[in-house]
Amino acid sequence: MSDEKVSFETQLEESRKILERLMDPEITLEESLKLYEEGMERIRAARAMIEEAKLKVETIEAKQRENGA
Repeated sequence: MSDEKVSFETQLEESRKILERLMDPEITLEESLKLYEEGMERIRAARAMIEEAKLKVETIEAKQRENGA
């Protein structure tokens, strides 16, 4: 996975594809370990995006409360 910014939806889609590949009974142990590692990294990145969005929403709500909106 590259360091460039990937959308949340892309992270989820790629995670789903990885899961499908991991379910293949013909997959080697080595390949499954690499896929597992990549999948976990994508999930970590997606979770970070959710946390970032949550903080933004909380900041917006706090500003609205301060302004009496």
